[in-house]
Amino acid sequence: MKLTIVYDNDIFDKKKGLKSDWGFSCLIQTEEENILFDTGAKSKILIHNMHKLNLNPKLIDKIVISHEHWDHNGGLKSLISNTNNVEIFRLESQNSNEKINYNIVKDPQLITNDIHTTGRLIGSPIDEQSLALKGKKGLYILTGCSHPGIEKILENTKQFGNIKGIIGGFHGFKNFSILENLEFICPCHCTKYKKEIKMTFPNVCYGCGVGKIIDI
Repeated sequence: MKLTIVYDNDIFDKKKGLKSDWGFSCLIQTEEENILFDTGAKSKILIHNMHKLNLNPKLIDKIVISHEHWDHNGGLKSLISNTNNVEIFRLESQNSNEKINYNIVKDPQLITNDIHTTGRLIGSPIDEQSLALKGKKGLYILTGCSHPGIEKILENTKQFGNIKGIIGGFHGFKNFSILENLEFICPCHCTKYKKEIKMTFPNVCYGCGVGKIIDI
């Protein structure tokens, strides 16, 4: 399973003409399907970055929206015109579109082989879903902003297996001790305490940014 960060506040690979912006999106490529997790704030930046990374939007099979904030769902509407028929998993119902098959997520469920949604977790100020990814190296969590709290997300995801790592936005999380048994930590986007997390876990904390590729 291959993860590519296609939208983030920072740029990881500065040699490819990528653009940064406030928001988050990650493309998950498996042997069977391509799943886009969140769409950033602006579709033009999202599509620009995908093209620079040689990723074709028309090959996206499914889209998961972690929560209904503009910096995570803003690129969705215009992105649809650059995709074929796609299946969308989100927490809120939207107007129907002939190109879209909507799934309103409430409970944990299988998105595709080895990828589960945590289901709707109560957050402040907004509810959110994360993904549990089962790769060859173990189970990893992919988060949007972690509004429900990293603690709740970790606890909820244990049902899918032994957690090896976590990737995505951590928001204002600072209870660092609960990460001490993880083997891979990659704070992205809205994470307030990136430097502190890196200082606490220098051997297993890795930088994020557009162009970052993670194989699991």
